[in-house]
Formats: sequence, structure tokens, C-alpha cells
Amino acid sequence: MSVNTRVATLDGVVEGKVVGELVTWRGIPYAAPPIGPLRLRAPQPATPWKGVRDATEWGNASAQHKRGTMVSIGKYQPTSEDCLTLNVLAPGRPSATPRPVMVFIHGGAYTLGTSATPLYGGGSLVRRSLEDSDGIIYVSINYRLGALGYLDLTQFSGPSRQFDSNLGLRDQVAALEWVQLNIGQFGGDPENVTIFGESAGGNAVTTLLTTPAAEGLFAQAIAESSAPGMVATHENATQWAREFLDFLGDGGDAAHALDTADVTQLGRAGTKLGAAVSARTPGLFPFGPVVDGEFLPQNPLDAYIGGSAHPVPLIIGTNSREGTLFPKVLDALPTNPERIDKLFSLTDPAAKNVVTEAYPGYPGEAAAIDIGGDFTFWKPSLEVAEAHSRRAPTYSYRYDFAPRVMKWLGLDATHGFELFAVFGISGTTFGKLMTVPGGRKAFADVTEKVQSQWLQFATTGAPLESWPKYDEHARETLVFDTRTRVQRDPRRDRRRAWEGYRGYASQKTEPTETSVI
Repeated sequence: MSVNTRVATLDGVVEGKVVGELVTWRGIPYAAPPIGPLRLRAPQPATPWKGVRDATEWGNASAQHKRGTMVSIGKYQPTSEDCLTLNVLAPGRPSATPRPVMVFIHGGAYTLGTSATPLYGGGSLVRRSLEDSDGIIYVSINYRLGALGYLDLTQFSGPSRQFDSNLGLRDQVAALEWVQLNIGQFGGDPENVTIFGESAGGNAVTTLLTTPAAEGLFAQAIAESSAPGMVATHENATQWAREFLDFLGDGGDAAHALDTADVTQLGRAGTKLGAAVSARTPGLFPFGPVVDGEFLPQNPLDAYIGGSAHPVPLIIGTNSREGTLFPKVLDALPTNPERIDKLFSLTDPAAKNVVTEAYPGYPGEAAAIDIGGDFTFWKPSLEVAEAHSRRAPTYSYRYDFAPRVMKWLGLDATHGFELFAVFGISGTTFGKLMTVPGGRKAFADVTEKVQSQWLQFATTGAPLESWPKYDEHARETLVFDTRTRVQRDPRRDRRRAWEGYRGYASQKTEPTETSVI
């Protein structure tokens, strides 16, 4: 049977390639390159092309540090400001009906990452979907990162040069609009789109649910280890932008500096800004969506609580020990007593003893790390689950599974580890090496359970019947582990200790030259 690798999009014809039983199209533009006068502007429509466009290679990763683009040992994905592309992966066999679509948004603290990362390939997920149905269509996207995507520089606009806010978020909306207009040509159903993402990608998901321009662009959402509070106030974003220009050295003409600086200069200024903000306010990052009163009218947590989030079914959850990865990889969370003291002194001093007493062993290292992870990911995700469950079907999970080697490393079920199950790593060479000390069958079993739930949800809008809806009374949560089970109100003492605490999201203090709260 011949497989059609040529597809006509609204912008032009693309030619993909066959990969086993699947077909892939890579590097398809969903917007115009944001370069030259379009740098730091909202995404514009892609320029149509004539003839057949080769779509067999990944597009450029967003401009970033090299470490975020490794695709194999010693090999890195090229980076460029010209990065607004997406990829489509579909079954090779035809389907009589349009297939559900899953759109993945990668993480990386809004400063790192690329859809070309091998983990995000999607092949295992699509092949697994063919076991029970006609399969799904998998889409992955690139979007602008760092200062070029997640720093609000609108205060430097003038009559001859405009800058827009929330550029990375706008890119994600533009990609979803492309899906609505074009995915039918690849066999997908635009009326059954599920967005899912992890870490910053999870934050993108919880933010998109509160972004007016995203209304109607997806039917379901899955937020994995979201940090829903990683959204800047207008006041903080304004101060951070000024600091960024100081680090960049604007010479008195901000617009000119932003137009003429190369990506290396922008990256260095961004690194300095990130370090300065993290030192002042542990757990707060300068790169992320900003409440601009326009594209993102209000803080997402407030939108959920106020009932204005898009009422689509939502899966949301975190991993058992989110914080253990960060002291080893990205040491920026409040994961030690000094930073935890500073965190509460800047937000809610009265909450400190209440919270720390819920973590036996504090101020020991393990307890402190768990406080930092829970503050950033678990606690605000519970807030979203509780509020959203009042308006739409909501399903909560916790991912506890960790093979023996992860426990030996002191990581346990750390941040991002559930992605190995979502994307089916257990059967690969890497997955087999990881489980040489033990846990291979359990890893395969938990992978099957996670993929089955994600695919069922993407297909029908609800997970399998073994997973009950979340509500603020029973708080039933599906725990993925060697024995996957439902728990009522897991870690109840910790949850109660955090009640009423809003962290930086509740702060209204005016920023100064030396303090941003």
C-alpha cells in the first residue's frame, strides 16, 4: 500500500516522509519568521509558497543556550529567531473518520527546549493509539523563548517602533489556529484537539485555558507538572524589562538596542536578569506569561477561581518529588532553608511555621527540597484542579513511579519523569539500561497505564472509568505507581498547611531598583 506523504496546506504543499508505519511532516511554518521588523512583534501569517516544500527535517529551535537543544550525544539542533514551525506525525494507514489530535508544548522554563528533542518524537504514543482505535494525530510546536518570547518590552514602544507582549503565548495560539485550519488535510479532527505540555509547557496549558484568544481552539487539556503561578504581574514585568535593558546596555535608546542586539547579547542579558531575580525572590522567574490586561487579562489562578477559564475537560497533576531535580540541574527553586526563609519573608511570614511543620525532618535537605517542589508545582496545581472542577470535568493525578536507579540517584519520581511514560521510553535501549538494576516490568506497566489514560482522554474527553473526577470534597486522585490506585485527598496534611497561601501571586508591592516582590 502506497502512503501519501504530500499534503496541501492553506499556505502551500508539504512533502513528508514515511517512518515505519507512520508518516511525519517536520518544520512546517505556522507563522512568518519573527525577524527584522517582526522581532518582538505578535506572530504574523506565514508567507505562502509555490511548488512543494520539503518537510522532512526539523525546523530551527528557538534562540537559546546550546544545552537546551541536544538531540544526541554531541549533536545539537540549530537555533534561530526564525523558529515558528510545527511538526505532524500520523499513522500511515487511512482512517474512515477524522482522528483525534494531540498538540504537545515542550517545557524548559520558557528559556530552553525544542520539539526536535528525541523524547518528544511521539512515535510510541501514536503507535500505541493504533492498538485500540484508528489512532491519533500528534503535533509538536516550537515557540519563542527567553527575552524574545517572554519578556514584556512594550514600555519601550514608540511612534516608529512597536513591541508586543506575551509573544511565546501568542505563538502557541497561532500554532493552534494553524491546527484548526489545516489539520483536517492530515486526517485530523479540528473539533477534537487536546493540548498537553509539561513544566513550562504545562504552564502554557493552564495559561491557555485562561487566554481569551485561545477559546475554541482545543477541546481538552492535560497539564503535567504545571507551575500555574509562573505568570508575572504587570508591575514585575515592567521592572524586569528595565533591568534587562540595563544589562543589555541600551545607550539611551532602548528600541535601537533591542533591534540591533544579536541573540548572544540578548541571551547574556537574560541570564544576568534571571540570576538577579532568583536571588531576590526565590522561585520567581522573569520569563513567562505576563498579565498585560489585554492578551492575558488576569492572573490565571484568579481566572480559575473566578470561573472565567475555558470550561474544557482537564487532566492536571504533578510528580511525587518534583523538587529533587533542581539542585542538580537548575538550582533556582526555594529548596534550602535560606531560600525558604526568604520566600516566606517576602510573601506570608505567618505561613512559614505552618508549612514547614507539615514536612517532617525540616530543615533537613529532603524536606526542604520537597517544600520547594510543592510550592512551585503541586500546591498551585491543586488550586487549579479545585477551582476548575466547579465548572468542568477535572481529573487529578500524582506520578509516583521511580525505578531503583532513580532512587539510588536521590531523584525518585522527580520533575519531568512522567514524560518517560507518556512518550513510551521503557521499551527503548535507554529505558532498558535505566532498569538494569530492576523495575523493567513495572516501568512497562506504568507506561501502558499512562498512555492508555492520555489517549482515552484525547479521544473521548474523559479518561478510563477507573479514574474518577476530582472535586474539592473527596479530592480523588489517580496515583501512578507499581500499583496504580485512586487515593482520596493524598498528602492531606501538606495540602491543609498550604491553604490560603498565594505566594508571589498575591503581592502588590511596588517594585524598586533593589527589590522586586
